[in-house]
Amino acid sequence: MNQQLGQLALLVKDYDEAINYYTQILGFELLEDTKLSETKRWVRVSPPGSTCHLLLAKASNDNQIAQIGYQAGGRVFLFLYTDDFWRDYKKYTARGVEFIREPSEEEFGTVSVFKDLYGNLWDLIEKK
Repeated sequence: MNQQLGQLALLVKDYDEAINYYTQILGFELLEDTKLSETKRWVRVSPPGSTCHLLLAKASNDNQIAQIGYQAGGRVFLFLYTDDFWRDYKKYTARGVEFIREPSEEEFGTVSVFKDLYGNLWDLIEKK
């Protein structure tokens, strides 16, 4: 049997703000932006070449709003693999991305931790 993750829902405050960040700052592709109602859209973004996508889900109640940026309880939540760590690290740094852990060489590859616009923690990793 073969299985794979297709997409992950990521709580956001505002669709357009999130689209701008993920496409303009991180360089993701906007795959879909479909209006479902006056308040809800189906918005999917993805790193170039990835088969797993992020569904940008606008928080719609107080409980969801409280979880924005804290979906993993303060731990690294998402892992972005790259074929060129230093290219992406320099690009993201120049675009204002906040790295909270300096790059390091680990047995599995080069890694650093950054915050997205809502405070979710991401690992940027180039595997060995």
